[in-house]
Amino acid sequence: MGVRAGVVVCITSFLLGSLFTHWIADSLTLWKSPVTDEHLWTAALYYSILTKGPVQILYVLFGIIILGGTTIFWSFNDLEAGNLMFDGGSIFLYGVAVIMYAYSVIPTLIDKFTAIPPHHMKDAFPRLLRIPTLDLASNHLICSVALTGVLILQAGRWWAELADSDDEECYLSEKVEDGDAGEETKSTTSLATTA
Repeated sequence: MGVRAGVVVCITSFLLGSLFTHWIADSLTLWKSPVTDEHLWTAALYYSILTKGPVQILYVLFGIIILGGTTIFWSFNDLEAGNLMFDGGSIFLYGVAVIMYAYSVIPTLIDKFTAIPPHHMKDAFPRLLRIPTLDLASNHLICSVALTGVLILQAGRWWAELADSDDEECYLSEKVEDGDAGEETKSTTSLATTA
């Protein structure tokens, strides 16, 4: 279990970190008020640069995503109560992030940002790109929150298993102590009857 949980945490952290690299563009469109044309051009230029990267990066990213999903499902397959709750929630949140990225982020990047119109930073931002630019930032945020939820659930699972193992150790030590006390009582009783 420890190795599987470690793999899930490492992969989720990696994916979360890769989403945080988009903060350069997303912070300008989500958290800066008011959203200016200059902010939108900066974000669109960043997204355009992403589409021009080597396709092998996507293959590596998909391989990592598949490894993470496979590891969570493998851990879920143990069918223990903790796995059903924590890993079930992790599967749901991981799936939300993967589906959001695969069916919303990547198609939007490919459709809208492979070629942005020539511009100066002070030019008016095209209306056709405004909504997709804001949507990308929102989708990145949704994926980040979902992956953070996976990390929280995995930490909760670890804490619950730690508490269970502590309870089991206390129970076993009390049982051993009760067994030792019973033996002392028996030996004292047998000594008293022989004397």
